[in-house]
Amino acid sequence: MYEHHRQPLLPRHKFYHRLARNTAFSLGLIALALALGTAGYHVFCELPGDDAFMNASMILTGMGPVNPLHGTTAKVFASFYAIASGVLFPTTIGIMLAPVLHRFLHKLHIDEDEAKRRKG
Repeated sequence: MYEHHRQPLLPRHKFYHRLARNTAFSLGLIALALALGTAGYHVFCELPGDDAFMNASMILTGMGPVNPLHGTTAKVFASFYAIASGVLFPTTIGIMLAPVLHRFLHKLHIDEDEAKRRKG
């Protein structure tokens, strides 16, 4: 998926395409997690749609729940959703930033190779 350090730097238009693809994939994962969380809060915690969405959003981004939960099923769902969200959200940020970080490191490596060739 990414070019080897001995390959030339990816042209800008291909880099932007890679960045857009990773961003779209990450946003899709976030939307899926948000939809599942909203449905779970609605079904298991018996919250109305807007409160379910708000709780799912807050948990997904690491802010914490808004409404108090009643019952074991609601608390178990919220616990597992929080654990999954704690892993998913930072991972999606990493997926979005991976092309930028790779390009930066690749450019540094190319600059270092050129400096070694000049020294000779």
